[in-house]
Parts: sequence; structure tokens; C-alpha cells
Amino acid sequence: MRDPTALGPDAGSGTQPLVPALLRVVQETGATAGMVYLLPPGEKVLRLALVADTPPELVAPWSRVPLTAPIPVADAVRERHLVWLGGQEEMARRYPRPALVLPYPFVLAAAPVTTGATAWGALVLLWPGSHPSRPSPHERDLINDACHRMGLLLRQAADSGHPVLPGPHPRAVARPRTRTPGPDEALAAADFAERLPEGCCAMAPDGRITFADTTAAGFLGIEPAELLGALPWQVLPWLNSPIVEDRYRAAVVGQQPTSFIARRPPDRWFSFQLYPDPSGISVRITPARVPEAPDATDPADQPHPPPPATPGRASALYHLTHLAATLTEAVGTRDVVEQVTDQLLPAFGAQALLLFVTEDDRLRVVGHRGYEAEVVNRFDGIRLSTSPSPAIRTMITDPSFYASPEELERIYPGIPALVRKAAWAVLPLTASGRPVGSLILAYDQPHPFPPEERALLTSIAGLIAQALDRARLYDTKHQLARRLQAGLLPRTLPRVPGLDVASRYLPASHGMEIGGDFYDLIRLGPAVAAAIGDVQGHNVTAAALMGQVRTAVHATAGAPPGEVLARTNRLLTDLDPGLFTSCLYVHIDLVHHRAHLATAGHPPPILRHPDGRAEVLDLPPGLLLGIDPEADYPATEVPLPPGAVLVLYTDGLVESSGVDLGDAIADLAGHLERSGHRTVHALADDLLHHAGRSVPRVDDTAVLLISPRRAPDDRGARPAP
Repeated sequence: MRDPTALGPDAGSGTQPLVPALLRVVQETGATAGMVYLLPPGEKVLRLALVADTPPELVAPWSRVPLTAPIPVADAVRERHLVWLGGQEEMARRYPRPALVLPYPFVLAAAPVTTGATAWGALVLLWPGSHPSRPSPHERDLINDACHRMGLLLRQAADSGHPVLPGPHPRAVARPRTRTPGPDEALAAADFAERLPEGCCAMAPDGRITFADTTAAGFLGIEPAELLGALPWQVLPWLNSPIVEDRYRAAVVGQQPTSFIARRPPDRWFSFQLYPDPSGISVRITPARVPEAPDATDPADQPHPPPPATPGRASALYHLTHLAATLTEAVGTRDVVEQVTDQLLPAFGAQALLLFVTEDDRLRVVGHRGYEAEVVNRFDGIRLSTSPSPAIRTMITDPSFYASPEELERIYPGIPALVRKAAWAVLPLTASGRPVGSLILAYDQPHPFPPEERALLTSIAGLIAQALDRARLYDTKHQLARRLQAGLLPRTLPRVPGLDVASRYLPASHGMEIGGDFYDLIRLGPAVAAAIGDVQGHNVTAAALMGQVRTAVHATAGAPPGEVLARTNRLLTDLDPGLFTSCLYVHIDLVHHRAHLATAGHPPPILRHPDGRAEVLDLPPGLLLGIDPEADYPATEVPLPPGAVLVLYTDGLVESSGVDLGDAIADLAGHLERSGHRTVHALADDLLHHAGRSVPRVDDTAVLLISPRRAPDDRGARPAP
């Protein structure tokens, strides 16, 4: 019998260990479909790795989901809890974007796959709309158990040096059949269908016809052999209608019977009734009466279906609706490029794409699919003032459509042979009357562009242009904000004989990526002072206040730690900026190897002793700066012998939704204890890598490591990044 878990050449790499766990939870919970998303190390995008009992094409718009996206699976991973949607209404209220693309009745569960503080991905399950709107305790247990098993498998694989990674395309898997009929039984079933007065056919979950009896083929006006393995709306032009594909999608997603009527030219009408289950769809075809008074609001009753397009019109609308909804939320240029390249090709049945943007006097390729590197390099960076190319000419004229290589060769000799394609749509990208770039869709075979398709492509190009214009403006602001914050942080840390120091800073994973995290090291003769802090907020105001706090700390450095924080606090309350600040100040006596520390609501430092033992220092609490001008900040003294490492950090290193802060700090201390003896720079990188295995941070992260050397010398600290 065929292996049901190996259904295609594009199977993901290394995902096999997860297949039994996925199929088991789908079976045990009675779900009609299941998916596994993976979060590759260091990435901020969930990638669809496994799809069970549903066609991958149906979930293709969500094959890559940014962790910041307003999507159930992203929320589940980011917030570390089960997201349950009990029906169509709840989906529309909480997640309007996916609800717009999948307006069908179904129940959904999305749960994070984690071990400790590490997020590996997520499990998604679907049920029909008839399923209870709230999960039972048993279902919760089954989902939690499945996520736990998957998390352990993923952690073991990563620890062994062979992490499970998603392939270039989701891998389709299916539950094995409960019974496989023998040849005689299969023949008897076919004979049974042939004796029925109505037509019978069967569709796989991806819509392809796997069986059709003689009556069904006669009704459809085609030979049975021509139907097998084909999509009905591709081989029968009169079924190439949004309604036909919409009813098919409704059956697959909602797992409930659906129906529609359609006219076979010139004047024969048929009723199609679809009965789905996870293994496919049974279709019953019967003659239908001509609708006497079609309701203009019900497209299923329209006597004249829309003209055909390739691929199916509903498929195009499905992808384009998702693209339009996504582009409204795209942040940077990279977001726009990824969505365009993911959605446009399947929407219009194209095989290649080139996306250009203007940059000074040149056209730059910012996205491409289906073209070889030599072609991309040939057109990347061409001057706008040189002899016109299709991509340049379209920006000053109108969209151009070339249905065959001969049409393009007449105007641009040599280009068809260079790019090795057979048809092209060349579209200008214009926003607010300004050209921002151009877009080329290409086909491997000659392709006619009917007026309807030309109009749709032109409209989509305008939408993409507006999204690109907004994204480039965001990128400009983002770069400005990063430069501002870089200017406020120390470019280098001072060289202190006998002391090894290392600092790291990482911006937040969303928004303008600018905040108020800061660190500092100040020379004080035979002593040194260190400070680390976090101003509330992620904007230019927070960054400006951070600069004022650093100035205040510098001005009072050398005083006892409690006094430094008290004076800085009085300054901030006088300024009344409306933002609060946490801060940890340390005075280190390099002669007697002692550290005096005081905190203003900041996460506790971690001290790794020379013997490797890591200790979370318990400091007397102090109020955040900027609340009470009379606040007191008691200090604590601890030994800091040569070989010890004092780790100062902001909460971005440890804070994660759904994880107790104390547990996260203890986990960080445990990792520090296990890291072994290495340079402070290697240790700083290791701590960031450890934190990065969890969900990408929604807050900035600053780290400062200080370690007295056993034998002082003149080695200096490296520049702060």
C-alpha cells in the first residue's frame, strides 16, 4: 500500500519525525485537518511545514506568517497560549483578515509548540462548523500532549545537531485509510454507481477528479478518461466560475455538504451536490430546472456564468483578496515583496516575476521568482536614462502585454531569447502620480491577456505601488530612528586595565525598533561604574529621555549607588516626561574586588562565580525613576573576585508573554552556569543566542558583561555594537 505520508516531490526536509504526532492528534481530536508550523532558529517568521488532510494550495496564503501578524497561529506562539475560535462570527470579530479570505463555517485551534522558554512552532487544527464552539477538557489535554511531544522531538533533534527544518513547500500527509477495498469490491462499487440514474464522481481534497461514472461524464459532455486527474474548472470551461470553486472550498474547509447549479451550454442545467470528508469529496450530479427568476444577489442562480479565465477565477480572487488584505498591514519593503511574490504567481497562473523599484537613476530588482540569476543580474540596476527596456518604458507609457515571444521580439529584439519565457505582462507601479517601479509577470507558454485580466492586473499594480510607497517611507523612518539611537548609545566602552567588558544591543522585533534601553561604563580612577536601564516606550521620545538619564548618571557617577539613583530620580520627576525608567547602577572597587549595587525597578543582575556557579542577586527593591522624588534606593555589597562575571541586562533578554519572569531569569542563570568558561564577548553572543531561541522579543535588549581579570593587563574592550 502507498505510504500516505509521502505525497509529493516538494516534501519538507527532516519533518518525518513530526508526522506520527500530527496524524495522531488529528485522529484523536476528530479534527478534519491539521497543520504544523516551525520557527527556524533566528527567524521571525513561522513557516508551514506539514499539512494533514487538506490541500496545501488551500493554505498557501499562510505558508509564511510573521510573528507580528494578526493571525491565530502567530498569536498562539507570541502569547504562549491556546487560541480557540469557535466559529465564523468569532473569526470575523477577532481576525478579520483571514475571515475575509476564508468565509466558511469552521472551528480552529492554534497552540504553541514549546519546551521551557524556547518556541519551536505551532500546531493548528480545524473542525467543521458543527463542532462545539468551546473546547472540551479532553480536547485541551490532547492538544497539549501533542504539542509537548512535538516540542520534545524538536528539542532532541536540535540538541543532536540535526534540527527539524521546514522544506521549501509544505509537506502534505494523510491519515491511512481504515480499509482498502479489493479489486472485486472496487469493481462492484463502480458497477453500483453505473446503475444509478444520477451521475457520480469523486474528487481528491485538492479538487482533482479521481472517479467519474458514465452518466456523470455524459452530463458533463466529456469522456471519463479526460476527467481523471483534472480539476473540473480547467477541463470544463462552463464550470470555470467563482461559484464552483467557492463551493468546493466551502466543502473542504467547512466539511459540510454544499451545492450549486450550473448551465452547460447551450441550455442544459445541472445540480451538483458535494459531500465531503477528510479523504475527499463525493459529487452527485442531476439535471436541474432552468431558474425562472434568478436573484441578482445570488450568483449561484445566474444563468450566464462569467467568462473563463486561467487559472480558476475563484483561485485568483482567493489569492488577490489575501494579498490586498495583507498589503494594508505590510510594514517594510521586504514584507511587501514577500507577499507579492507569494500571491501573484498562483493568482494569475504565471511562472515568473520581477519586481523593480526606482532608486536614483536606476531600476533595482527587489523581488523575483522563476528567473535565473543571470537574467536578474542583467536587469538589476539598469539606468532609467539608457535605451528603454520593457520595465522602464512601462513607467512612462501604459501597461504592456505580450502574448507570445514574437510580439516582444518585434519591439525588444533579443530579450525573449535571454529570459526564455513565452508571454509577459509589464505593469507600471505608480503611487500619487509618481512612478515607484515596475512589475513583470511572465509565463512559460504563450498566454492571451483578455480585457478582464488586463484590467485586474492594472488595478493590482496600483495597489502594490501604494504599498511599496508606504513601505519605503517606513524604511526611511526606520533607518533614521536607528541612527538616532546609535548616536545616543556609547560608540565604545572605555578601556579599563584588569577588566574585561562586553556589551550587546538588539532592537525590538517590530515597530520602529527604537527604544530607551541603554548601558554605560564610566572610569573612576581605581574604580569603575556601570549602569544599565530601560526607558518606557519605543519611540523617539523614549530615546531622547534615555539620553537625559545617561547624562544624569554620568554627572553623579562616583557618589554611592543609592545617591546616584536618588539624584537621577529627582531630575526625572522635575522634568515630568510622562515616562518611567528602570535603572541598575553598580560601583566596582577594582582594588578590593567589591561591587556596590542599587536598583530602581530593574531586573536583578546575575553573578557567575569563578567556580562556574551562577547566582541571581537579590537586591533591595527601589521604585522606578520618575515616580516619587523622595524615593530611597538602598545599596547592596557583593564580592566580585577575579574570574567572576557580572551580567547586567534589560528585560528584553528574558521577558516573554506567557512565561513567568522569575522562571525566565532562573533559566538564563542556569544557561550561564552551563556555558563554561569563555571570553565575555563569546558569552554575550551566547546569551543572545539562547534568548533568541524563544519568541523574538517585543522589547529592546541590552546586555553588559563585566569580569575582573586574574592578571590585569592593558587589553581594551571591543567597540560596542
